[in-house]
Amino acid sequence: MVQFEQSELLKSLPKQFFASLVQKVGKMTSQGHDVINLGQGNPDQPTPKHIVQKLQEAAENPINHKYSPFRGYQYFKQAAAEFYKREYGVEINPEEEVAVLFGGKAGLVELPQCLLNPDDIALVPDPGYPDYWSGMALAKAEMAYMPLLEENDFLPDYAMIPADTLERAKLMFLNYPNNPTGATASKEFFEETISLAKENNICVVHDFAYGAIGFDGKKPISFLQCEGAKDIGIEIYTLSKTYNMAGWRVGFAVGNKSVISALELMQDHLYVSLFPAVQEAATEALLVSQKCVDDLVQTYESRRKVLIDGLKEIGWEVKAPDGSFFAWLKIPSGFTSEAFSDYLLEHARVVVAPGVGFGKNGEGYVRVGLLSDEARLKEAVERINKLQLF
Repeated sequence: MVQFEQSELLKSLPKQFFASLVQKVGKMTSQGHDVINLGQGNPDQPTPKHIVQKLQEAAENPINHKYSPFRGYQYFKQAAAEFYKREYGVEINPEEEVAVLFGGKAGLVELPQCLLNPDDIALVPDPGYPDYWSGMALAKAEMAYMPLLEENDFLPDYAMIPADTLERAKLMFLNYPNNPTGATASKEFFEETISLAKENNICVVHDFAYGAIGFDGKKPISFLQCEGAKDIGIEIYTLSKTYNMAGWRVGFAVGNKSVISALELMQDHLYVSLFPAVQEAATEALLVSQKCVDDLVQTYESRRKVLIDGLKEIGWEVKAPDGSFFAWLKIPSGFTSEAFSDYLLEHARVVVAPGVGFGKNGEGYVRVGLLSDEARLKEAVERINKLQLF
């Protein structure tokens, strides 16, 4: 059989750090071990029944068996606009300020290809979501890393960015509530971001994947709630986390008209939009009762308490996340993040994600998902306690 060589573009893509973790877990599971997987970012709850029922009804309609309009149905864009008005008080023009996406990841990977030329710079959080790197590699553009440090509440310090980097930068990725740190951002931080972006002609892309998940009665704010945000950027919203629709691959981008237009042009050449029945179900999710969202946030908050309180009781000094469904935990001395993750897997059969997989500044931490039920979280704490590390 002929072995065809991969293109230089494929060879340039970043290695998937977590593939090795998946292999290790798979090997352990195949050997019959009971593994508690807290390293995943995959919601564990089912999609609410009313959304599934809407999909079933819509799938039976022959009109939905045809190609969707290239840029998606207007009713879904209108629903996105109504959602933003209801939830955040933000006015969105569904005609020009909404792009339908195959999940948030698709938009995040497409954007550098839409706006950057080879050797242009984008400002990228470190630690951050690894798929930001994928889009940058496809665009053949450069990344300048913005350290997210605990002493700065895991927000980038713009004063630390060199002037020549700001001058060359055309794009900035932000993500709050944050993956992997669980940090949230304030309105003052977003206002500072808008000012910086306007001064330097930088497009801001706010990844709002965990927008629904805030704790202690604090609802995360939308970047677009801040004056001037639409002038210089967009926000990407996915239904994956808010409505447990991760496998449905549906989201949208809202904001700056020129960026939305660029995204839609790119997608004209890649897709003929989403299966129409998925668009109908997503519209149902956005517009009807949001009790399922409130219940989901309460579930994560209860799990957060079980995990954080339990770890503190065994002597692990940890901080509770402000948002998202992740906890970002400092590892004990004497380990790298990858070595500590391996140690927990080998000796406690507990999976956590090593922080270095999210960037250089993730070293010294592990990411733990609140994506198992309370009983399993308690058992994970008990298993870790038996190792007498703390």
